[in-house]
Amino acid sequence: MQGFLRAARSFRDTMKQATNLAETKNVLARLRCVTSSPVMHQKGLENTTVAEVLISKGDESPGSWLWCRSNDTVHDAVKQMAKHNVGSLVVLKPGEQNLIAGIVTERDYLNKIIANERPPKTTSVGEIMTDEKKLIMMSSDTNILQAMQLMTENQIRHVPVIDGKMVGMVSIEDVVRKVVELQTREVQQLNQFIKGDYY
Repeated sequence: MQGFLRAARSFRDTMKQATNLAETKNVLARLRCVTSSPVMHQKGLENTTVAEVLISKGDESPGSWLWCRSNDTVHDAVKQMAKHNVGSLVVLKPGEQNLIAGIVTERDYLNKIIANERPPKTTSVGEIMTDEKKLIMMSSDTNILQAMQLMTENQIRHVPVIDGKMVGMVSIEDVVRKVVELQTREVQQLNQFIKGDYY
């Protein structure tokens, strides 16, 4: 530690003595040559986006997210969720335009069908979905920490990702998985640094 402090003081003193721009450039050029360590490009939470979450889960291609129509029955929508092991579906308006009408989740099914003893085979998705006017969405360039905060504050587990059009769906599980992956990688890099693998 003492050696580091001496080096830092020496650098500070040298920089104070560098009175003109040319001398400062010479000092900095010499300092850059001190280590031959590879430059570590850091990828952390502060610069990770929802787009990377979509790519890591395979949702980077159009149509990879699951959907149903607002006039489909709740029974059919729940069967589709179970078949694909997902907790939500994007709901599209009837017709060819693929306009978003809202989102239907397993929570909607439990609270609005099971708890109220409504028949899922005769109830349409449009009757229980979260309407597009109340729908919380994000863009693919949303920071992963902002996404987590948005989902936590609004107590939601699934959010459609919209970039002018539907590009995917993220869940709180997807976001947490990416956070854990990044933190694990960071711990590994710190361990390598401590062991001296970068010198």
